[in-house]
Amino acid sequence: MANVPANLKYSDDHEWCRVEGEYAYVGITDFAQSELGDIVFVDIPTEGEELAAGDIFGSIEAVKTVSDAFIPVSGVVEEVNGAIDADPSLVNTDPYGEGWMIKVKMTAPEEVDSLLTAEQYTALIAK
Repeated sequence: MANVPANLKYSDDHEWCRVEGEYAYVGITDFAQSELGDIVFVDIPTEGEELAAGDIFGSIEAVKTVSDAFIPVSGVVEEVNGAIDADPSLVNTDPYGEGWMIKVKMTAPEEVDSLLTAEQYTALIAK
């Protein structure tokens, strides 16, 4: 069973969002990283860009496949986690902690309310 922390919000594209004031930290879920397998490279070229919810903010390269990463809330990408450049496997080992991907200054914080709760996301991945 995938780890789905109750304090986060989730997209149906398998990204999580942790809100801290006007900022949101975003990464991929434990379920997503387990489906992808061993992650070897994370490419996030969008630092400084303003993106709308649902836009692609980067790509995740695993041994078997490459997957796009979608931003769950609109905002400006303020920071990319440099630790995952040096060690992409952090996304596998600690997807909700050290494996976060981007920090976003939200431009429409109300969008968080339309994201899935932990219970809703757990039901989605159980299908």
